[in-house]
Amino acid sequence: MLKRMAPEKTVVLLEAESVGNGASGRTGGMVLAETAAGDLPELGDVLKGYRQILRKLAVQADLNLPGVWELARGPRSMEGQPVHAMKNSPINWHDLGTLRAVARVPGGAVNPGKVITGLARAAARAGVLVVEHAVVEKIEFGEPLRLRVQRLNRSKSEGGMIAAERVLIATNAGSTELGGSLFAGREPAEPKLTFALATTRLSKQQLTAIGMKSKRPFYTVDLPYLWGRMLPDGRLIFGSGLVPGFGEHLRPDSRKQESAKFDSRKLWKGLEKIDVRNGEAAQRLASLENRVRGLHPALGKIRVTHRWGGPILITNGFLPVFRQHPKSERVIVAGGYSGHGVALSVYLGGWAAEHLLGRRELPNWPLR
Repeated sequence: MLKRMAPEKTVVLLEAESVGNGASGRTGGMVLAETAAGDLPELGDVLKGYRQILRKLAVQADLNLPGVWELARGPRSMEGQPVHAMKNSPINWHDLGTLRAVARVPGGAVNPGKVITGLARAAARAGVLVVEHAVVEKIEFGEPLRLRVQRLNRSKSEGGMIAAERVLIATNAGSTELGGSLFAGREPAEPKLTFALATTRLSKQQLTAIGMKSKRPFYTVDLPYLWGRMLPDGRLIFGSGLVPGFGEHLRPDSRKQESAKFDSRKLWKGLEKIDVRNGEAAQRLASLENRVRGLHPALGKIRVTHRWGGPILITNGFLPVFRQHPKSERVIVAGGYSGHGVALSVYLGGWAAEHLLGRRELPNWPLR
């Protein structure tokens, strides 16, 4: 977006791993209208902006926005707000209580693989230099800004410095140090593991029986958390809630406020190496599989074809970070979407491009 609006600018994207690594490449593809903390001031219409960006960049992403079911078992949400089951709820499942629809909210689903590849190709067409396996280890906040970059080139690594006029730090759960104090509050933002699975194709009779005839995605507003959606070919994706990451010993005691010692990249690398086919990860996936089969008799013998998991960055209060870096007004930090980043990250990326060119102010969202 930045290169399209200012073609005279040199725009470089430094990707620490490969394009689509992390949550962007392991998401279930659910598109939601707000942040994980709700509708924040000045947020605007995320879904409309997301559609416009994909259309403008010619990204064919199978975007479908029929609405999303909010589900609950009891009379209150996890935030303590009262909820009431809808009359004639299409969903009536058993999951530590009777799970029913309590609301229909704006949103839907997208093919996340097509989004990632489409955005990368659009950037390349516009003239952006995309450099993979280039880790930004440190930013020197001078004039100009200087980025210390370590690039992994086959079996060897090469270091260097890059000077920049403006910088957008788009962090994941492995690079929160670059955001400074924005991710180091009383309860530091940290990676949490999520797990998901995909089933074989369901028949029309099965989909009708379980209340998924409308093909609307869903998520629970109370605990234990469960989300899911249909794929175009009739398969289903189910995902579990947030669970503590393995390697707890790597994190400092937040009560001591030792956030400066918290190495999110080290914890992230530990989570990246987890094999979901073995150990505790496999046990948690097996638990999710049992939950899915127990939701409804029509799912009792459903076959699971794919299982996966990975860390996402969760912030205190689920508030996203989208503001200037404490050390420089020429650096923007964006991240911490807490599972709502499918549409929100792209939407805020367009906003960031406008701000970097001096065309739009950043929102004044609260810190955690």
